[in-house]
Amino acid sequence: MWKEPRKRDAAASLAEHSPREQAPPGDAAEEHPFGYAIVEHTVSDHRIGEDPLNLFPRALTKLNTLWKKTTYPFAAFGRGCSVHSSCDLLRSHARWISLGDGVFIAPHVWLNTVAETPSRHVRIVLGNGCRIGRRSTISARNQITLEPDVLLGPSVLLMDHNHAYADPERPIHLQGVTTGGRIVIEKNCWLGAGAVVVCGHGELVIGHNSVIGANAVVTQSCAPRSVLAGNPARTIRAYDRQSGQWLRSYAEQSR
Repeated sequence: MWKEPRKRDAAASLAEHSPREQAPPGDAAEEHPFGYAIVEHTVSDHRIGEDPLNLFPRALTKLNTLWKKTTYPFAAFGRGCSVHSSCDLLRSHARWISLGDGVFIAPHVWLNTVAETPSRHVRIVLGNGCRIGRRSTISARNQITLEPDVLLGPSVLLMDHNHAYADPERPIHLQGVTTGGRIVIEKNCWLGAGAVVVCGHGELVIGHNSVIGANAVVTQSCAPRSVLAGNPARTIRAYDRQSGQWLRSYAEQSR
């Protein structure tokens, strides 16, 4: 006896025929019992839908990531990283760079290490899940550490040193760099577009869960859960645990 085919749920049908891939950190995904995830509405899939030619740069990025992972002498190179093909990174500098799991490096990022003094310690540390926005620069003479899940907007500059200019009779580009210090950006911080963090000496620490406003220039440490803005940057808000809100700082209230 003929039976009418059972109507399948549209979502189930879509899940069955959708391409399955490893879910990037931060993307909404449904965990699959076999260990992979069904990724829904990712940015990459959206771009491919906009223009199929986007498949080519995506494939080039994957190829570049694999090439750098297997042929560059990184201090560490975690799983699930993505390094855009336009990333400016010298093979000879890779030994001083450590990438955690799921690190994403957008187009035209410059990762630079200054090797004026011989040293074996890692100079650039990008923790698990860090996102480095396009055109950003990380230049380390001593050490710059980004703890897990730090987000850099476009055109962010991180430098733990500066150009020396003590001798006004010599070209600055021939005077080398200053001794500088160290920079630590703790977990889950967000640095807005054009933000600058420069450490002239000692250690500069941006406390966890802090936000640095667009175009802010940070030269001093800040407490966790702070919002900084301006040049030079100052704390304009801080998170209050009792009220559960971001409140204006006392300095801002008195202005």
